[in-house]
Amino acid sequence: MRFLAKVYANNKNLLCKLSLGCSDLKGVILHGGHGTRLRPLTHTGPKQLIPVANKPISQHVLESLREAGIVDIAIVLGDVYSEMVKEYYGDGSRFGVKITYVYQGKPLGIAHAVGCCRAFVGDDPFVVHLGDDLIKGGVSKYVEEFKNSSYDGMVLLCRVDEPHRFGVAEFDGGGNLVRLVEKPKEPLSDYALSGVYFFRPAFFQMIEKLKPSWRGELEITDAIQLLLDSTGNVGHRFVEGWWKDTGTPENILESNRLILDELKCEILGIVENDASIQGRVYVGKGSVIKHGAIVRGPASIGMDSIVEGGVYVGPYTSIGNNVVIKRGEIENSIIMDDCVVEVDDRITDSLVGPHSEILKNQTHKPKGYRFVIGERSKITI
Repeated sequence: MRFLAKVYANNKNLLCKLSLGCSDLKGVILHGGHGTRLRPLTHTGPKQLIPVANKPISQHVLESLREAGIVDIAIVLGDVYSEMVKEYYGDGSRFGVKITYVYQGKPLGIAHAVGCCRAFVGDDPFVVHLGDDLIKGGVSKYVEEFKNSSYDGMVLLCRVDEPHRFGVAEFDGGGNLVRLVEKPKEPLSDYALSGVYFFRPAFFQMIEKLKPSWRGELEITDAIQLLLDSTGNVGHRFVEGWWKDTGTPENILESNRLILDELKCEILGIVENDASIQGRVYVGKGSVIKHGAIVRGPASIGMDSIVEGGVYVGPYTSIGNNVVIKRGEIENSIIMDDCVVEVDDRITDSLVGPHSEILKNQTHKPKGYRFVIGERSKITI
């Protein structure tokens, strides 16, 4: 028995990894920020919980880490809606992970948020993923590359059209990363930091040396630059496919389109006779597509929703749970949970917050509308 106890003690971490399926890396999801560009949707909840293809943006992030074998994850909370985040994710068990909550408080910068995770990280390497950034295909490939490398840090870069809006990488003549600049007026490349970073614990020493920028924040680009200047051992990889910062309504709708483009057709609800399902459409449990309705994919309909006869749901539309679409046409839009829509024309390119109603006006025939509507709104048109 003493021998077995000794074996267990010496291999406790190994046994944990075998039972949980966890890798050597820990995960950190940053869930702070006020989301001012997404108001009024962010007046009543954090931007990372806005659904894209019927999942909160940060759930896509969490599932990406889990698929990479990372199950020990910290979610860094800001100074708004922290209880809403904890209520949704709980201890992580229903998502197949273990969640630790870390409180940053005031938004003092990404590097400051990472620094708050020092006790959680301990002596392990870790990956930091912004909770409102999405990457095609997830991070599994990059996690494996970092684990098998000797890098002190590694960044993911993606070519963008407007590099002056991001942290930008600069290279020498041999293609080596030499400098990172936050929102440069005259960028020397069109490769931006994509919001996913890989570090070893020595990175915390760089954060300790930082001073606030002109924005009053500890900048992640400055901390990585210190690491680069100190060791020269910072790797980079280029994102294969797309990367989206979902900080604006336009980017959320584009992310919704990109994810729905990879949707698989699955009908878990009821499609009545003479209802038309065209292309790749997901219909959740308890939902009903009534006689005479048309749903043209790619489109996703959540659970316990009703699409009445005569309704047209067009491509690139996500309809949440407990939604009733009584009349009208909807295309390239996100309708969140518990909404009611009853109109005589088309809604397009819209974000409709949960518990909202868009109803017809009996004295006016509409021509077509575009909306960004916050939670519990009521619009009569």
